[in-house]
Amino acid sequence: MRTVTLSNGKTVEVECLSCALTSGAIEPDGGVIAETEFFHAHQDVAYPIKGLVILASKRHFKGMDELTEKERLDYIDLLARIRKAQRDILGIDFVYYFYNEDTTHHFHTWMVPRYSWMEAFGRSIESVRPVLLYARNERNNEENRAEAMEAIKALKHELNG
Repeated sequence: MRTVTLSNGKTVEVECLSCALTSGAIEPDGGVIAETEFFHAHQDVAYPIKGLVILASKRHFKGMDELTEKERLDYIDLLARIRKAQRDILGIDFVYYFYNEDTTHHFHTWMVPRYSWMEAFGRSIESVRPVLLYARNERNNEENRAEAMEAIKALKHELNG
């Protein structure tokens, strides 16, 4: 077990944060954006970036090569539907996708929108971590959190009818 501090300040003991989120043991702030048999989409509002989505597998594994055929089809379908909603509903032109296999959590993909304020950090994958840290440390105010929560609601409505 490890201790994790959530974006709302609450501390929880979990073996795997992703497992706790996808099983419903922990409810992400703003709730679940979309869910399928195999995947769960939510936003970590500790990074108050409008339209940022984390797409996590429900099954615990680390690598893309471990996806079953059904999971691969479900993953790409949900990923594409979320991306379409980001563009159509939130007006997001560009997204950086980030996934790594040496995480302490299990398989998940970050969908990080690109906004003009991010230009100061560059336009490459190396800019993603500094952007996230800047959002968490410098843009974590009521206005940006509210904007992120509104985006969660809009995405939920679009993706779930």
